[in-house]
Amino acid sequence: MTMERIADYPVEPVFLSRWSPRAFDASTLPRQDLMSVLEAARWAPSAFNIQPWRFLYSLRDDEHWQRYLSLLDDFNAGWAKNASALVFVLSDTLMPQREGQDPQALRSHSFDAGAAWAQLALQATSLGYQAHAMAGIHFDRIADNLDVPEQYRVEIAIAIGRRAEASALPADLAEREKPSPRLPVRDLAFEGVFPHD
Repeated sequence: MTMERIADYPVEPVFLSRWSPRAFDASTLPRQDLMSVLEAARWAPSAFNIQPWRFLYSLRDDEHWQRYLSLLDDFNAGWAKNASALVFVLSDTLMPQREGQDPQALRSHSFDAGAAWAQLALQATSLGYQAHAMAGIHFDRIADNLDVPEQYRVEIAIAIGRRAEASALPADLAEREKPSPRLPVRDLAFEGVFPHD
């Protein structure tokens, strides 16, 4: 695939190479590669260095694979079945408890988990894989089926694998199988106050 994305300002090539395909080749992902991807996520920044993210994962064809697929909605399960790994991202909604204090809410837990997801995706791209995050998942069933403690929020699911040709997908999805554009910086970043038209 030729590079279809062009940055308006200089950025490292990995930022343009990372995208979210749905066509995966159903190959085996070596555990060491998955650990490298999760290691990159580990080094994300977080408020107070609390590192509230947690990852639950299944490698293709392990004992958890079918259960993980069943926790995606039907649309996502239809293409994610060809991924090499599935990962659920959780975030701890509470600050670590100090002696004598009541538990306190951690306002930045989702933001921090998002930073970890971004680093995970970029590391996957650097290793020749792609990662596709999915919000089309059964949030409550994930918490119940995977024994997630109540203080953790299920954030997202991620499919990781090597890209396959778009022709591996149904025709309607194959048409959309390309890197998506982005709004220009001028529409996203504003000096001073928020603009109102």
